[in-house]
Amino acid sequence: MERSSRYCKLTYEEIAERYLSGQSSAEISAAAGVTSRSIRRILNKLNVEMRPHGSWKRKHTLNEDYFKHWSDKMAYLLGFFVADGMVSEQMQTIGFAQKERSILEEIRTELNSTHKIYLNEKTKVYNLIVHSKKMKEDLIHIHGMTARKSKTIEFPLVPDQYMSHFIRGYFDGDGHINYKKYQICFVGGSESFMNTLSQVLSHIGIKNYSRSNGKHYRVHISGRRSIQEFAKFIYQDKNLYLDRKYQEFKKEKLPIELLKDRNRGSK
Repeated sequence: MERSSRYCKLTYEEIAERYLSGQSSAEISAAAGVTSRSIRRILNKLNVEMRPHGSWKRKHTLNEDYFKHWSDKMAYLLGFFVADGMVSEQMQTIGFAQKERSILEEIRTELNSTHKIYLNEKTKVYNLIVHSKKMKEDLIHIHGMTARKSKTIEFPLVPDQYMSHFIRGYFDGDGHINYKKYQICFVGGSESFMNTLSQVLSHIGIKNYSRSNGKHYRVHISGRRSIQEFAKFIYQDKNLYLDRKYQEFKKEKLPIELLKDRNRGSK
């Protein structure tokens, strides 16, 4: 996470998060150890919509109970959140990050939210930050999310009927596809989560294999037929999805029945 200068105690993301949660630039400057002018300059750089000077905290609509009830779309959002979500340690906020604004707009609509989406000009990543104590607590206590989840997250208890949507959400966040090489790869920091993901894929009949360098864990799906079997699974009854990744699978011209995998030593 990037800091605005070596004197600033907060990262760009933390400054935007605090402002969008309702703190004033003066309050943030006190926490960051820099001037209010510096805070406003950072917010402008991030394209965060500024409130009129002296105005009350902006109120937003939001379905705060969204993550209490399973649905196809909720499963997708939860998978996406595991990959690209953030739980704040100090603030009552959660956030989604993605390079493609359109999917965050769809997520915002699904949450019935009016929170703003802002662009970090330095990283070119869009952020949707939502202020809700209820939603934060549900993600923590019902689904096991934490502020430092990347290395500790456990695979959530996803009902079987929602598994394809959950894995599609996780794939859209942390999955990579190289269609020319017939390769799909998931990358994560939690050994437990990645091992369970591998087991779930094997259980539904999708061949995969795992690798680790000690810091990151990878689950690979390899082969022309296997990646189409994966696509058939995650895009069944699809609703929310990243079209860019979906179109990669559409490059295959043959029906799945005629496809074969090369022997790559997969488990």
